[in-house]
Amino acid sequence: MKKLKLYLDTSVLNFYYANDSPEEKAITQELFREIKSGSYTAYISSTVLEEISRASKQKQKDLLSLIEEFNLMPLELDEEIENLASLYIKHKIIPQKYEEDAVHIAVAVVNDLDVIVSWNFEHIVKLKTKINVNGINKMEGYKEIEIYSPMEVIDYEL
Repeated sequence: MKKLKLYLDTSVLNFYYANDSPEEKAITQELFREIKSGSYTAYISSTVLEEISRASKQKQKDLLSLIEEFNLMPLELDEEIENLASLYIKHKIIPQKYEEDAVHIAVAVVNDLDVIVSWNFEHIVKLKTKINVNGINKMEGYKEIEIYSPMEVIDYEL
């Protein structure tokens, strides 16, 4: 079976340490165990690194060590990604105010990843987003992308 390539947005990394959300934390940690076991190849982007740089020093340290420990491969932004993210905003799939969410999606699409994994139910893991993103992707010649929460990705029953 093909090993799926996952894009993890910043919310997934944050929930690894979310003591105030024990169920989501446990699910996220299971996802990371599955990544470490080789079930998936996981990627982040320079946007994730930028978002981390705005966190407290301790949180930055924790999240950067997580990236290193689990060998999350960073993908760089380019004009193609920026153009696709702009289309998501232009078509009101993602609000302009949350441009980074559009960039997360575009990075995964342009880099031909299989699944976007996020705990962001407001703008990313949402039926409207899934349908409309894939409509734009099809019009622009990209394959469809799957968008799921970590709970929908893990194999393990908690």
